[in-house]
Amino acid sequence: MFRIQPLVSVLLCCFTFWFHISFGYLITCSGIVPMRYRNDKVSITDFGGVGDGKTLNTKAFREAIYRIQHLRRRGGTLLYVPPGVYLTESFNLTSHMTLYLARGAVIKATQDTWTWPLVAPLPSYGRGRERPGGRYMSFIHGDGLRDVVITGENGTIDGQGGIWWNMWRQGNLQFTRPNLVEFMNSRGIIISNVIFKNSPFWNIHPVYCSNVVIRYVTILAPTDSPNTDGIDPDSSSNVCIEDSFISTGDDLVAVKSGWDEYGIAYGRPSSHITIRRVTGSSPFAGIAVGSETSGGVEHVFAENIVIYNSGIGVNIKTNIGRGGFIKNITVSQVFMENVRTGIKITGDTGDHPDNQFNPNALPYVKGVTLKNIWGVKVQKAGSIQGLKNAPFTNICLSKINLHGMTGPRSPPWKCSDVSGAAIEVSPSPCAQLSSPQQSGSCANHF
Repeated sequence: MFRIQPLVSVLLCCFTFWFHISFGYLITCSGIVPMRYRNDKVSITDFGGVGDGKTLNTKAFREAIYRIQHLRRRGGTLLYVPPGVYLTESFNLTSHMTLYLARGAVIKATQDTWTWPLVAPLPSYGRGRERPGGRYMSFIHGDGLRDVVITGENGTIDGQGGIWWNMWRQGNLQFTRPNLVEFMNSRGIIISNVIFKNSPFWNIHPVYCSNVVIRYVTILAPTDSPNTDGIDPDSSSNVCIEDSFISTGDDLVAVKSGWDEYGIAYGRPSSHITIRRVTGSSPFAGIAVGSETSGGVEHVFAENIVIYNSGIGVNIKTNIGRGGFIKNITVSQVFMENVRTGIKITGDTGDHPDNQFNPNALPYVKGVTLKNIWGVKVQKAGSIQGLKNAPFTNICLSKINLHGMTGPRSPPWKCSDVSGAAIEVSPSPCAQLSSPQQSGSCANHF
């Protein structure tokens, strides 16, 4: 027995490797961006940093990053943040650097909102996401960078978002709130082993990026904090998100690609997004695509997801005027507990940036596979509602079991303007989803 068992394990590993290679799912985070070792190391205290929670450290962070940018040490430089609370205004990172937070280190955003820099709106949005015009720069920001790492020993980046949430609630915002961390037009990014807390707006936002790895992170915000999405890959490619815990006031992970006519004109899709082993809760969705999908979203693969105390388990959402496409989306191995709606795919979600959107720009949704999903205390099984002039096609459901609050089954599905197939789905899905024998469109998805 002791001789056979290792052989069985090896054979199983080989089969798993072959299976993933054969079906195109072997996308490991370590393969997308290798972790860099930095020979050159400096500490924020070398530049006058003081971790007493009171001293403003903006000058120290900016001088340290200026040094890294201009000395250009071979292999890059690691900026070490020792234990302590380092209050600072927003700052920009530079290429070939690692921001390393020691255990007990906290980088905390100042609450002096009037000092926050403004930046131009994203071209794929045409304006700030909340308000017309520009937007406040993210707390930690990077544009046009290469080879950047944010990591450590589970230190914390704290956005102190409460003051921003109150401004939103009171209608006092002049511009769109800042993200906690945003990378634009960048590649070769790793974010790992850090706690992100109380973001003013979206937490981690890679936009127009490629080769991004986000793993072993914890993202926290109160359930009533507005628009505090966990991770939003936006018009980005080759993004891997894994082994993380997220509990926020909005979608845990939301894949986006621009807003109405601006996203259509910019035309940069989000593609090859892998999400695995993510656990969390949200009053909105666990795994989401949209609703801003005007540049297109394709090749999204999510697996081994745990969602609890949430609004929607899996939510794919778009709208008239979005244009773009959503295709080749696979979500599998999901467990959900105590959610209002298990699965929702809809064409009538989200607002518009202005009145200039084209009502004839209809989204194209095709090839969505949801399989091996188990839910308990699910109030409503699912809703799949396409558009009359743009029905959703090749919607494939298999091995889905969603239990209700008191009985074994939640209420039945609601569907319209959709076609596809379903097998082993309980409660029984809508009539528009025929059996696999009647529809060949999903034959290769089960």
